[in-house]
Amino acid sequence: MTPAAPWLVAGLGNPGPWFRLTRHNAGFLAVDRLAERHGARFRRRAIGSRVAEIEVDGRRVLLVKPQWFINLSGRPVAGLMRRHGVPVEQLVVVQDDLDFAFGSCKLKRGGGPGGHNGVRSVGDVLGTRDFVRLRFGLGRPPKGQSVGDFVLKKFSKDELAALPGVLDRCADAVETLVRLGLNRAQDALNAVS
Repeated sequence: MTPAAPWLVAGLGNPGPWFRLTRHNAGFLAVDRLAERHGARFRRRAIGSRVAEIEVDGRRVLLVKPQWFINLSGRPVAGLMRRHGVPVEQLVVVQDDLDFAFGSCKLKRGGGPGGHNGVRSVGDVLGTRDFVRLRFGLGRPPKGQSVGDFVLKKFSKDELAALPGVLDRCADAVETLVRLGLNRAQDALNAVS
């Protein structure tokens, strides 16, 4: 880790109000929660992203919402990493994940994209997948519904009721990761999941 370099937490999602509470925008919602906790506001930047800046125990953390569609997230994330000197070890990509039940949050370093085109884009542009992923569980689509339709639909009424607690767990995980490292953050998440 490079102590002087900031962390960069990139929430993956699609820009625009129509997509705001869709399942595919779980990454945007998680970085929104972090910004709210710290009284930060997002502003537009030149590298195709909205960025907010917070501090976690004296460490600078950039919260990023790429404003290109989710499948093209890699270029704005990589551009901001270059601009701010962020090493790949201090990149966290927050994504939705169909392989975990709704409400679960998992941290992992590296690995394949698991069918998530936003994660694939980030890995392809960076030339490595050795970044941390915070995976926000959505569960599988109901029988007969395509993955595309499922992730682009709004959260259900029950999911919306549970969403604040899930977003708090995601925010806790990022803060613990920055403060104490990946192993401690994984342990803390597993204790509440």
